Amino acid sequence: MSQGPLDAAELEWLDDVLMEYGNEGSVLDVSELDGFLTAILSGPVVIPPERWIPAMWGGEAQVPQWNTPDQQKRFSSLVFQHMDDIALRLHDAQDQFEPMFGFREVDGLEVTIVEEWCFGYMRGVALARWLPLPESLQPALNAIALHGEEESFDRLDTLSGDEFLDSIDAIRPAALSIYQWWRKTH
Repeated sequence: MSQGPLDAAELEWLDDVLMEYGNEGSVLDVSELDGFLTAILSGPVVIPPERWIPAMWGGEAQVPQWNTPDQQKRFSSLVFQHMDDIALRLHDAQDQFEPMFGFREVDGLEVTIVEEWCFGYMRGVALARWLPLPESLQPALNAIALHGEEESFDRLDTLSGDEFLDSIDAIRPAALSIYQWWRKTH
């Protein structure tokens, strides 16, 4: 198995496969997958692949019927390689950990899109059924949930431009502090 970060072509291929086999209850792109895997790696217990893989597809009944065995093998290999890279960065190289946010061009400007990553992260939190975090750490999870739960969208609409940018900047340190806290306590 390869090691290290996936290259652009591998990420694009994963994105295409997630869209091809995805449904309204599944992870639909690599940004959401990155958030999902980050939460799985960050929580208090190890979630086995036989539990998180069906959840990634929206449930056991939604797991794809692959076009070819090679397609399934490549997909699995790339997902696990990406997961290993996230784990390495979270554990040994936190200065290199960067959530895989999306980008979109709006009126000639590149805009950071964090919702997919945050939705994936919150999906991973729900799957792991995390125990409540201590009150001091709840703001970190709230920083991610602000962009990763539909119930928070009304609040996002009330933020000024600077507050919105600050809320995006808070996601990375929030994910790292949650990871560190679970590692220290479990």
